[in-house]
Amino acid sequence: MSLRKSIRRVFQAEELNFLLTNRIPRHACTRFMGWFSKLENPLVARLSIALWRFFCDVDLTDSRETRFASLHAAFVRAIRPGARPVDADPAVLTAPSDAIVGAFGRIENGMALQIKGMAYSVADLLGDDAVAAQWEGGWYVTLRLTAGMYHRFHAPHDMIVEKVRYISGDTWNVNPPTLKRIERLYCRNERAPIHARLCVDQSRIALVPVAAVLVASIQLPFLDEARGLREGGERTANVSTRFAKGEEMGWFEHGSTIVMLAPEIWRPVAGLTTGAHLRMGRPLLENLG
Repeated sequence: MSLRKSIRRVFQAEELNFLLTNRIPRHACTRFMGWFSKLENPLVARLSIALWRFFCDVDLTDSRETRFASLHAAFVRAIRPGARPVDADPAVLTAPSDAIVGAFGRIENGMALQIKGMAYSVADLLGDDAVAAQWEGGWYVTLRLTAGMYHRFHAPHDMIVEKVRYISGDTWNVNPPTLKRIERLYCRNERAPIHARLCVDQSRIALVPVAAVLVASIQLPFLDEARGLREGGERTANVSTRFAKGEEMGWFEHGSTIVMLAPEIWRPVAGLTTGAHLRMGRPLLENLG
């Protein structure tokens, strides 16, 4: 076994991983990494990117750029045109990001599963009881982005964003060891429910980006090109912004999670499984009506 694999195996041990990524001053470490990752010093950039690639599975072959001024620039990299073909079928909702499927299923009695045997309230996730009630009987899919993945997320269909709510919160890690130990994790972390209507049939859809430990910040340029969501404090913004299927909506500044909510007329595509690795633009839900 190589030295790299041996070291990574040690750090991936569940108890140690949980302690190292959660039993730390999470907010302080997140603020520090937010500052450090943006340092545009060539030596710092090369060393930090090399460490990132050592500990994470990072594939930069489809990146639009080949050189990065900082670790942050590598994290939030754009990809080459055509690197993520988007399924054009109007009866398909596509994956909004590269991700690992964490959980999916029906929303029953207002609840969704974080992992098997551990549920959370959709109202708690969205921060709104009345809005959450509209999703009863619909579907949720949890998509986890690892630290090495492409961090930008895109519209799963032609749609109009009508409302965005920013909810401040903690920065727990969102990896499996933490999901097993921290109840209601998605409802504790910083998040930004995005509510939209599909152009094809006016049905509702919601995307809930959930931030995580270290860089954490969620960027939604259609709301504010200059500032991250956190800078404006907790708020609700009513908007009317149209996105074409596959069009970029925003990005995370580190690995995190998107919880996608869809009405009951949509169903998970055949063969979708927990733990499946998806690329942005691949079929996720389909309309069987």
